[in-house]
This record gives sequence, structure tokens and C-alpha cells, in this order.
Amino acid sequence: MSTAMTTPVGRMTALARAELTLLGRSRGTLFAALFVPLVLPFSAREAAKQMDLAEVGLTLGTVILPASIGFSLLYAVYVTLVSVYTARREELVLKRLRTGELRDNEILAGAALPALATGLAQSVVLAVGCAVLLDVGAPRAPHLAVLGLLLGFVLCASLAAVTASFTRSVENAQVTTLPVVFLSMIFSGMFVPLEVLPDRLASVCELLPLSPVITLVRGGWTGNLSVYEAVGAVMTALAWTALGVFAVRRWFRWEPRR
Repeated sequence: MSTAMTTPVGRMTALARAELTLLGRSRGTLFAALFVPLVLPFSAREAAKQMDLAEVGLTLGTVILPASIGFSLLYAVYVTLVSVYTARREELVLKRLRTGELRDNEILAGAALPALATGLAQSVVLAVGCAVLLDVGAPRAPHLAVLGLLLGFVLCASLAAVTASFTRSVENAQVTTLPVVFLSMIFSGMFVPLEVLPDRLASVCELLPLSPVITLVRGGWTGNLSVYEAVGAVMTALAWTALGVFAVRRWFRWEPRR
């Protein structure tokens, strides 16, 4: 009798299909993932109009476009995955999955795939829309923009798993995600570009989790990012990702919190 063999890709794909079905049934999570990132750029646009962007070599488009992608990473990926991981843990789904063929990293990655796909699709739509409507044009260093987006996906997924470890319920996720969301929106260059901040404050803000992602994406479009700045941004993002992976392995909970 032959035994059916499965592969990691096949197992994660099957889990992703099931997760996509479950995600479609959660109206609140779906709303936050699909619509909030599309609305926030209008607020960022109004804030950017009040700044003297030309003095620091920026335009309205090079501020709004990276901010739009940052909003998508925050809401379509980070906030969504905190709710997903928390809900599946409390429903004993994660515990049951661990009794099968799936490995721990495959469970987390498979559950994250629908949110990552949503974030990717949104980022592409927002980038094209901003490039056309705000006359930004094509990125001058596309490799930096792509690298920043990929690092953002991995970073937000790891941060979501860490946050879910300390989140008791899906309702509580609205509170536990606020620190990362607000700090990133205000101090990571989304609403206020780091270039317009005082040097000391900007140096501190550069160390926040999403700051290197926004820096790389913006640098991808402006082409003004030096090799030193690009390497520094990449190293900061990798350091946060490594810290997130360590925290997930150390503290992630697979059974309901009581």
C-alpha cells in the first residue's frame, strides 16, 4: 500500500486556502485589512501639504506612496495576523494542527499567506495609483522598493505572532496592536517623513521596526538613498526580524490563554 506524500508547500497551500475561507467570514478583520489602508493615505496627504517638503528634497508623491504601502503592511498584514493567530489559538485550531504533519513554522506561515497576499495586492495597487495620480513615476531604484516590501512582510508577520502571544482575545487585539500601529504611523516616516524631523529625534525613529521599510521604499522611488543608508536600513530590519523570530520561538502560545 502506497502512502501519500505531502510537501511543505502543499501543506501550507492547503492551510492557506482554509484560512482564506475563515478570513472571509470575519467582517471586522476583513474591513480593517481591505478598506482602512485605502482611506488613510488621504489623511497623510492633508498632513503632508502642511510641510515644506521641497526643502528636504521630497514631493507629495514620495511621501504619500511609501506611507500608503506602510498603512497596508500595518493593517492588511500586522493587525490582520494578530487577530488571525489569536482567533485560531483560542478556537484550538493551532493545537489541532500541531498534531498533524504540519510543522510549527508551516502553521504560522500558512495562516499568514492570505494576509500577505492581500498586503501585496494592495501595495501594488496603491503604488500604481500614487505613481499615476501624484506624478511620482516609476521607481528609480526598484530593487530597494522590492527589498523594503519583502522585509516589511516578514517583519510584520513576526511582530504579529509576537503580539498575538500576549493577546487574550480577538477583541483584545484592538488594544494590543495600538503601540506598534501608532508608533509606526507617527514616528516611522508615514505621516511625518524622518527627513523633516530634528536630527536627534530622526536618529531614534530610524531604529523603530517599520522605519527601515519606509526608508527603503521611499529610497526606491527617489533614488537618493546612499549605499550606507540602504545597508543600515536593511540591517535594522533584519535585526528586528531576528528579534521577532526569537520572541515567537520563546513566547508564542499554541493553546488558549486562561
